[in-house]
Amino acid sequence: MAAGSWCLCELLRFMFSLIIPALLVTAGLSFILAAILLYIRFWICPKKKILQTSGKNGKRRLVVAFFHPYCNAGGGGERVLWCAIRALQKSYEDILVIIYTGDQDTTDEEILNGAYRRFNIKLLQPVQFVFLEKRHLVEAKLYPYFTLLGQSLGSIFLGWEALMKCVPDIFVDSMGYAFTLPLFKYLGGCHIGCYVHYPTVSTDMLSVVRDRNPRFNNADFISTNPVLSNLKLVYYYIFAWMYGLVGSCSDIVMVNSTWTLNHILALWKAGDRTHVVYPPCDVQTFLDIPLVDDTKKTEHSIVSIGQFRPEKDHSLQIRAFNQFLQMKSAQKSAVKLILIGGCRNADDKVRVAALKELCKNLGVMESVEFKINISFEELKKHLAEAIIGLHTMWNEHFGIGVVECMAAGTVILAHNSGGPKLDIVVPHNGVQTGFLADSEESYADAMKNILSLSPEKRLEIRKSARQSVSKFSDQEFETSFISAVELFF
Repeated sequence: MAAGSWCLCELLRFMFSLIIPALLVTAGLSFILAAILLYIRFWICPKKKILQTSGKNGKRRLVVAFFHPYCNAGGGGERVLWCAIRALQKSYEDILVIIYTGDQDTTDEEILNGAYRRFNIKLLQPVQFVFLEKRHLVEAKLYPYFTLLGQSLGSIFLGWEALMKCVPDIFVDSMGYAFTLPLFKYLGGCHIGCYVHYPTVSTDMLSVVRDRNPRFNNADFISTNPVLSNLKLVYYYIFAWMYGLVGSCSDIVMVNSTWTLNHILALWKAGDRTHVVYPPCDVQTFLDIPLVDDTKKTEHSIVSIGQFRPEKDHSLQIRAFNQFLQMKSAQKSAVKLILIGGCRNADDKVRVAALKELCKNLGVMESVEFKINISFEELKKHLAEAIIGLHTMWNEHFGIGVVECMAAGTVILAHNSGGPKLDIVVPHNGVQTGFLADSEESYADAMKNILSLSPEKRLEIRKSARQSVSKFSDQEFETSFISAVELFF
């Protein structure tokens, strides 16, 4: 017993003797780390500034950088990017805009031509592209598990590559990579802005895991297992805390909808510098489409606009459409479902192939068309001919495609959640602007209901929807965006 007590005392004495050396080692390592960071901050980063000439006023031109690794994609986020750059060029002639992108398989000219072809946007001045080699580090396929954490850590390495290639004066994350913000603020010494399309983690995502609901981001084997669900919930809470910490580094925060605002306020605690800036929709171009009576149409088309990503839930559209076709009333006239969207990579192409296989299995392949990476003019043509505009993403952060469908004169049928529910498909001057649904059955019933309405009633809804979308125009976006970022200039 005495020997045991002596051994314990010796162990405690030995552990106590390590405290001072451990503190010294920790202090030394902290000093070295601080020295490295200061070296980067004050020696390396200034040397990475882009060489440039003075502006018209004789002063050095401010460099404004947008971090958008997929700037050549054709989604709503890219439209925000190009409209934001155009707005800055209109308001501040003496700035130099650069774009960090991972689109190494194309050229500057091809990217700009693509923006014009897809969005009808032409910039007023040249921009510079900084091409990044490590974009694969933010690909979801690289992280089959702990995807949020993996992509976020990957974005830090991608951000580091961007910082080492060019240090701007103003850094704007326009794609949702919040973990890059501390890098550019504390190492690059940049003013930090961000435009949040969709929070990386949200309280809704926490509730999905807590309630053990299977979703595209909550696999069945996790939702059916209480232990795994609780572990994932802890992981999400820790990640949400980290996300809030890095997000709070922003000097200016812009969010695209009321739904996004509520989540960012809860996570980032930055209410004094957060602004709702609705994304720009090319409203006028779609309003130019003549609003005609659809009485004499022999074929009705239902058009969906959205990139072929899992969260867009195209399979729900196909299943609901199949259920609608089973209804007797649907046989009175020919009805076609047209899925329009962009394919960013091989994963998206695989997803499209799976959707086509689903159509074959349900026997609706002849009634469904896929239009991939089509031109802006072809998009307008399909919307002009459509009766219904279809949207099925749960908790869509905003829904530019929803606005475009409404402006084009379709009767919108959107998911009863997120931006469509809170900001877009809301009554205008007391008149209905569209329909909402949230299941195969409710979507199928809504399709039946819309097509059974009189042409006069549909026309009333279409007119009301068109009048309501003016607040989402390019002009309104430019005004709100410049108002939010003017602090930087």
